[in-house]
Amino acid sequence: MVEEDPRLWLSRSWTTRERRPGEDADAYTFVDTETFEKRIAAGGFLEWAKVLDSYYGTPTPEALEGKDLVLEIDLQGARQVLKLADHVLCVLLVPPSVAVQEARLRSRGDSPEHIARRIALGRDELAASREIVDATVVNDDLDQAVADLAAIVDDARRRFAE
Repeated sequence: MVEEDPRLWLSRSWTTRERRPGEDADAYTFVDTETFEKRIAAGGFLEWAKVLDSYYGTPTPEALEGKDLVLEIDLQGARQVLKLADHVLCVLLVPPSVAVQEARLRSRGDSPEHIARRIALGRDELAASREIVDATVVNDDLDQAVADLAAIVDDARRRFAE
């Protein structure tokens, strides 16, 4: 969707987790824990959280004239951003089922222990996120999910412009 809408700019998150086999090198800025913690201390993140033993964070973005910033963040990060900014659209992407989520995690090479922890975290996040999300999109069919997201963004732009 970001590639199709020139008004969207996707922030690239930092993480301390290891890059997965086959994962694009630019999926994240991969750093060690010390580097990440120094950036935290310097106030260099818009939001950050420790999730399943790894840090994830969004570097504080520069002003983007005419652009809407897109963040791919978890529930902890969303709560932080909602406290800091106005005109925030919070969309929850969910798998069509736990079985599909488990299969996706397995296919990317995650360990059985990580899969179990991630599924448990996902259940907790799903229940807790209902209080802050503006919309939920089921990520079953990619084309449909992108179309749903585009419609949600267009609607939010109209509302925020009022």
